[in-house]
Amino acid sequence: MNTRTLAFGLVAAVAVSFAALADGELAPLSQEAYQALPKSGEQAPFVLDVRAPEEFVTGHVPGAVNIPYDQVAARLAEVPKDKQVVLYCRSGRRAGMAAEVLAANGYTRLMHLEGDMPAWIEQGRPVATPKDAAACVAALKGGDADRQACAAN
Repeated sequence: MNTRTLAFGLVAAVAVSFAALADGELAPLSQEAYQALPKSGEQAPFVLDVRAPEEFVTGHVPGAVNIPYDQVAARLAEVPKDKQVVLYCRSGRRAGMAAEVLAANGYTRLMHLEGDMPAWIEQGRPVATPKDAAACVAALKGGDADRQACAAN
């Protein structure tokens, strides 16, 4: 994929995201489109897993950050406003609730990973798990920002 195509795709995704949030809906992002996005650098999205820590440690999208949906309002500082934010959970319900909180706080570049974690696994995509699940859960429940305990296997 060339740079021009990628840039056009990102602009289109942001426009769709803004329009969908204006209508009260979270813009969908297909897993294929997510896979095509850069995974590092300025253009990389911030991937937000809003499931419970116990769910997160069983497997998550590589690079995802875990902030349970009911903690998003209290942890807004951890979610960058200058990046596209891709949210997911198990079914989409919690991702939608978290997106409402983010949108109410000025976030405009919000997308929902279609199919959430079950489809990710079903399609055989890479899954990250921490080396020490118990330590990771304890760190996440304590709001540990450096997440060293959650280092992937």
